[in-house]
Amino acid sequence: MWDWEQAGVERIYIRGGNPLRGTVRVGGSKNASLALMAACLLVDGRTTLRGVPEIRDLRAMAEILRSLGAAVNFSPERDLEIDASGFRGTRSIGDLPGQFRASFYVLGPMLARLGTACVAQPGGCQIGARPVDFHIRGMQALGARVRVEGGIVDAVAEELRGARVYLDFPSAGATSHLMMAAALAKGTTLIENAATEPEVVDVANLLRCLGVQVEGAGTSTILIEGVSRLKTNCVYTVIPDRIEAGTYACAAAITRGDLVLENVIPAHLAPVLVKLRDMGVRITADSPADLPGSLRVSMDRRPRAVHIMAMPHPGFPTDLQQPLAALLAVSEGTAMVTDRVFENRFRYAGELRKMGADIAVEGCSAFIHGVDKLRGAPVTATDLRAGAALIVAALGAEGESSVSGVEHVDRGYDSLVKKLMQAGADISRIDVETVRQLVASASL
Repeated sequence: MWDWEQAGVERIYIRGGNPLRGTVRVGGSKNASLALMAACLLVDGRTTLRGVPEIRDLRAMAEILRSLGAAVNFSPERDLEIDASGFRGTRSIGDLPGQFRASFYVLGPMLARLGTACVAQPGGCQIGARPVDFHIRGMQALGARVRVEGGIVDAVAEELRGARVYLDFPSAGATSHLMMAAALAKGTTLIENAATEPEVVDVANLLRCLGVQVEGAGTSTILIEGVSRLKTNCVYTVIPDRIEAGTYACAAAITRGDLVLENVIPAHLAPVLVKLRDMGVRITADSPADLPGSLRVSMDRRPRAVHIMAMPHPGFPTDLQQPLAALLAVSEGTAMVTDRVFENRFRYAGELRKMGADIAVEGCSAFIHGVDKLRGAPVTATDLRAGAALIVAALGAEGESSVSGVEHVDRGYDSLVKKLMQAGADISRIDVETVRQLVASASL
């Protein structure tokens, strides 16, 4: 029996071993949606985003936009209508902005439309080693005067001016953020060493819908021709979430299932699909690689070990090395997973060891010696993608697992428990007090 007194209000309970079968529909991209929401602040009017996911980070971002004067409404059809005609706020320094990195995206639209901005540093991290400093330098290149003090970023710009901006690192967040600011800057902006992620291209496509000339998105050089005013009443559909799709693909493989993933753009998952096929996973697509369609993922044996190196796009995505590591934990052979994109990306390793995984972390690499089977255990998610890895592991493990820290998973996965349940997983989400009552009733 688990120790119900451990920290955490809600937990996900999984009895592993059920092959996932049927169909799962992948939702809209979390990372793209957050950037697109911030970009809507540039519009003196209404913009509609279709197919956004119902996740915690989007709800938090909606509250930030409302606090700045925008009207934000979600529809039952997963459409998100943002009317920024009332956007007047120049301060975003409450509790919400510190919860997730994309909250920093409001800085650029504030400067572009209102000429001044006061924003909290995201996630409590300091300007410097992490990529948020690329955002700051880019705004300075566009003519903003920026002061950072006490965790607050103050910026002023009488007028943003197009400029040549070179990014020391191809940060997807900084690239998207600078495109937003450049959209209303006077003149032409050239971003060099730009990120090429699909989510960056999605932001560029929305800006085009709004009347901005953007060239080169998806390459390392992006050219933006600023305009004085953006079009209103644009309706734009968000791209599918490639990280969600990759997570379900790993779940199908570890359970030796046969799962169809709907609403997937295979080209966005190219490096992941290569590795999965190298591991012996069967994958077939029903549409061209660059269009949304269905992807069938099936597996009937232990996977082969492969090496993974997380890199900026078009390399293997850092947000998918964790669920793939769970699959590698039961592979034949030894795998090495290396991630230099972000620090502290292997905090899930200790939790996987509780389930019987043979995994050792040295610096920015994890060495995984595959075992025959994982065992169910109580584990804790320390962050969003760690939670995904633990859920994937639990689905393929023998016996019961409980995953606490599920509030992290809520940040990025829309209806995860429901989708997995419909695919045949023995999974439920229960708060601790309900579990205590069930245990008490069973003991009577």
